[in-house]
Amino acid sequence: MAVIYKLVAQKLPDLRLKLAQAQIQETPEYYVQKTFFISAFLALGLTIILFSFTKNPAMLLAFPILYGMSFFYFLHRADAAISRIQKEISKEVVFAGRFLIIEIESGVPMYTAFQNMGRNYETIGRYFSEVIQRVDLGTSMEEALNEAVQLAPSNDLRRVFWQILNSLKTGSEVGPALNNVVDQIVREQQILVSEYGRKLNPMAMFYMMAAIIVPSLGTIMLLVLATFIGIEMGLLLFGLILGANILVQFVFLLMIKSQRPPVDI
Repeated sequence: MAVIYKLVAQKLPDLRLKLAQAQIQETPEYYVQKTFFISAFLALGLTIILFSFTKNPAMLLAFPILYGMSFFYFLHRADAAISRIQKEISKEVVFAGRFLIIEIESGVPMYTAFQNMGRNYETIGRYFSEVIQRVDLGTSMEEALNEAVQLAPSNDLRRVFWQILNSLKTGSEVGPALNNVVDQIVREQQILVSEYGRKLNPMAMFYMMAAIIVPSLGTIMLLVLATFIGIEMGLLLFGLILGANILVQFVFLLMIKSQRPPVDI
């Protein structure tokens, strides 16, 4: 089995980098092995549940399908973690960037400014603290920043580190160059907010149609037709209508949440 784990890990050459960016302290081989076992247990449990409800032996054939779906899902745990970290970074990057600019332009040494970043910002601060840890272990500031550029999961944070590194290499002022990067990030976030505002109008129309108009008018029309036809409508049907309406509203809230830009204004 160890050979299989190693072969699957080799088929994913960027997995090691993704694990580092997702801050998952596992080797690619162990990550694949863990995914195999979690998927197997989940697929087996779901298959047993299906079989116990249906008593149909054909349900046992669902195991390989469920296993494949589970494996594909859990294999992307690192991607999900990276996406979550990226959203958290996007909420802090503007404020953290301006804080760093004030620190540097006030004459605070970069080493101390990085330490202050680590103390004041929960998400971004971890990456600046890691740079300080590498420097304390004997790595030069430029090499530590170069590693931070490679391991940063967010393009915005990567640009901040890259601008600091570039300024150190060229000997130019860090503050003005970093200020340009932060201003560019602000403009990009403003564009995202504007696009989000434009998306809300059709989504609101969809909500009005699917969650308010269709259920209310549809229920009334169903009652009228049932009265004329002579069909008795029980609590089960009304319960299904209510459940469908709740499901539509839940899906709508998930859509709104997924489309919202990761920006703190």
